[in-house]
Amino acid sequence: MFKKSAFALAMCASVILTGCGSDDDEVVAAPVVTAAPNVIFFLGDGMGMTSLTAARIYKVGEDGELTIDTLPETAFIKTYSLDAQVTDSAPSMAAYMTGVKMNNEVISMSSDTKARASNGVDYVNGSDSTCPDSGNGKPVQSLLELFKAKNHPVGVVTTTRVTHATPATTYAHICHRDGENNIAAQFVPNSATYNSALGDGVDVLLGGGRKHFLAKADGGARADSRNLVNELKAQGYSYASNQAEFAAIDATKTKKLVGLFTSSHMSYDLDRDPTKEPSLAEMTSKAIDVLKTKADNKGFFLMVEGGRIDHALHETTAKKALQDTAAFDDAIKVAIDKMKLIDPELKNTLIVVTADHDHTLVLNGYAKRTGKTTTTNAGVLGLVKNYVTGDNWLDVDGMPFSIIGFGNGESRPQYRSFLTDAMVSANDYHQEAAIQVGAGSETHGGTDVFLGAMGKGAENFMGSMENIEVYSAVRKATGL
Repeated sequence: MFKKSAFALAMCASVILTGCGSDDDEVVAAPVVTAAPNVIFFLGDGMGMTSLTAARIYKVGEDGELTIDTLPETAFIKTYSLDAQVTDSAPSMAAYMTGVKMNNEVISMSSDTKARASNGVDYVNGSDSTCPDSGNGKPVQSLLELFKAKNHPVGVVTTTRVTHATPATTYAHICHRDGENNIAAQFVPNSATYNSALGDGVDVLLGGGRKHFLAKADGGARADSRNLVNELKAQGYSYASNQAEFAAIDATKTKKLVGLFTSSHMSYDLDRDPTKEPSLAEMTSKAIDVLKTKADNKGFFLMVEGGRIDHALHETTAKKALQDTAAFDDAIKVAIDKMKLIDPELKNTLIVVTADHDHTLVLNGYAKRTGKTTTTNAGVLGLVKNYVTGDNWLDVDGMPFSIIGFGNGESRPQYRSFLTDAMVSANDYHQEAAIQVGAGSETHGGTDVFLGAMGKGAENFMGSMENIEVYSAVRKATGL
């Protein structure tokens, strides 16, 4: 038996946090455990079709195959938000998680929620307030909360801050994505700020963003003096802050796990020190081990984000973006292999892989085939070579140019005669853009993105789909 204060809000069918009854001591029946498949939802943030193609060439060559290419069911997903042709990550991921179209910057709230105060004043970045003004929309239930309401274990893995837009849509509700201190506070069970729809709490949370869980006095970003890490430990969570502590976690004996490996975002895979930060594949593997142990054949929900693909694309540092995409693909392979040991024919497991939006990356010219990128071959990161002569392809000014470019970005060199393969394939090289914008400000693109699926209910994903229809297809597969 459970007290209503712990689970009443979790049992609301479609609206949570508000209007779901009083927080008293009334005793209600425990939620019925319903049979449901395992669901692993992979999200490559910003991983548009061109970025995915470039990553394939980068990792395995033009005729190679990524793990994502092997998924048997495929679809194209429309990504526009309620108020914009080009979405940001908050409403696009929230559409997958809730089945609701919402405005840019909004995290898992109703369609009438505005990302600005009613008087039009911009939301204050990093504020601890729930929303800029009262009565600004209402929360809507996420897939993670749906699973948790049926007493299934759930987890979130990301290479960004765990309070960043994509992971936040799974477990929090706020009218602007920048309220990350508030988002962190919604995660902590048995606190005044807790999102009660999470029942006894999210079972696994792995990624960066430790600063939003610590007070300023402790080196964090919180103004309320709370130490959420200590609060989580008090609620029975095992905690890891580095690779050594993470490796020491015994998944079969861990009831709940939080890993916060960096103050802000985790490192790009190219820059990652494996002795300090686990890879996305390692985090995915550990999360599955914890969840399957706790699920005890009841099924679980896990969201895995390759979040720094997006950040590298905003910087127009293509090599970092492609390496993070390759690392994301490694995590998919680990998950598939691990789940096939548990569920050999995936009769009770659904795996979905998609992106939340595109970027402006393009593959230029009639480049000859390059093969995969190695220490001695720039590959797709190099200059465009004539496919007949092998010489540099030149533009109207007689200048060479790289295969990868961007529609907009920070780099627009006026004189390119000095460019070499070694220069344009360097880790920190910012590829050329047609339209110059501020540093790190390359924009998202508005084209459709790829979705691949396998396992139970994968046949529900096909053709051209609205992003909100992905939510419905997952629910149909799970029967929840």
